[in-house]
Amino acid sequence: MALTQKQRDERRQEKAGRLQEVIVRLPLRPGTKQALLELMDWAEVEEQAEAMTLMIHRLHELGRGGATRFLTPPLHKITISPAVERKLELAYQREAMRISREPQDSIEDDQ
Repeated sequence: MALTQKQRDERRQEKAGRLQEVIVRLPLRPGTKQALLELMDWAEVEEQAEAMTLMIHRLHELGRGGATRFLTPPLHKITISPAVERKLELAYQREAMRISREPQDSIEDDQ
C-alpha cells in the first residue's frame, strides 16, 4: 500500500531531524542562476541542492587559504580617463573661482 502525502511528510521530517538537516534558502539573480545551471551541466548534476553541497565540500577541502581566494568578492577598480580628469579639474577650478568671488558674510558682534 502506498504512503499518503501526510505519511511521506512525517517520514521526511523524521529523517531530517535525525540527520540534523538545516534548510538554507538562497535567492538568486538571473546571472547567478545561469552560472549555477552551467556548473550543474558541466558536472552532470541534476539537483541544485546536490550541486551546492558538492561545491561547499570541495571548497572546504581547499582549506582556509585555498577557499578564501574563491570567497573574497572581487574589488572593482575605478579608473578615470585623462579626458574626464581634465573635465573634473576644470569644474573644480570654476567652483573655486565662484566661491572666491562670492561676498563673504561678516560676523558682527552685537557687543
